[in-house]
Amino acid sequence: QVQLVESGGGLVQAGGSLRLSCAASGRTFNSYSMGWFRQAPGKERDFVAAINWSGGSTPYADSVKGRFTISRDNAKNTVYLQMNSLKPEDTAVYYCAADRSWGVVSTRVSEYDYWGQGTQVTVSS
Repeated sequence: QVQLVESGGGLVQAGGSLRLSCAASGRTFNSYSMGWFRQAPGKERDFVAAINWSGGSTPYADSVKGRFTISRDNAKNTVYLQMNSLKPEDTAVYYCAADRSWGVVSTRVSEYDYWGQGTQVTVSS
């Protein structure tokens, strides 16, 4: 069992930055792919970014490429999402997720086994 706790959300003006963190429990964190997803009110949960166990594979949604960066620190059991040049359309609840399967890092909600409680990000115009 893995528990995930997100932090770092908040209110920021358009053009600003935030850094989300996701702290994971469990000794097997190093072997999991990790992902960030977001869900705006009335919309489905969408993929944002993911990272494989080594950090060597980091797919991004087209809408955040060049603005967001995902990284992980396996010694600290933590994954990060650095968000720059934020836009009002980035407003959502952001969720961290863990995928315990081996293989290509997934961008699909259904492939992830464990989820955090989410952290709200609000970008004002």
